[in-house]
Amino acid sequence: MPSKVVKVKIVRDGSMCFVPVPFDPKALFGKVRVPVRVTLNGYTYRSTIAAMGGRVFIPLRKSNREAAGVEGGETLNVEIQLDTEKREVTPPRDLIRALKAAPPAWDRWRDLSFSHQREYVEAIEEARKPETRARRIETAVRMVGARLGGKPK
Repeated sequence: MPSKVVKVKIVRDGSMCFVPVPFDPKALFGKVRVPVRVTLNGYTYRSTIAAMGGRVFIPLRKSNREAAGVEGGETLNVEIQLDTEKREVTPPRDLIRALKAAPPAWDRWRDLSFSHQREYVEAIEEARKPETRARRIETAVRMVGARLGGKPK
């Protein structure tokens, strides 16, 4: 499995944080926007290499920053490895029930990208109060149900 270890400074700009990719991912992985496993400080997470404004980078979400014990600004070795495993999100049962009760939301859910599914599930699972969880499920069902061809109606 292609991989590379690089020594980089984690970039933090306000709440945004990312791992710069100081090499051409196309040369190593066959394309720029590719799914990868990123390991820093002994913590591994899955992401996708992104390119924007001439910069190539890997997003570093708050949850991954916290799990890796980094704030941003640190210089450390980062392993970037091609991720060929299928990406699947297992939605919680209460979300599945709500999606299936609001056709065609369940079918549209299954068409969402891994990243979009993950974002909905993380928001729901991070709710501390039952009423917050219920509200987030309701919002997710409404938003997913309103999607047509991957775009909001």
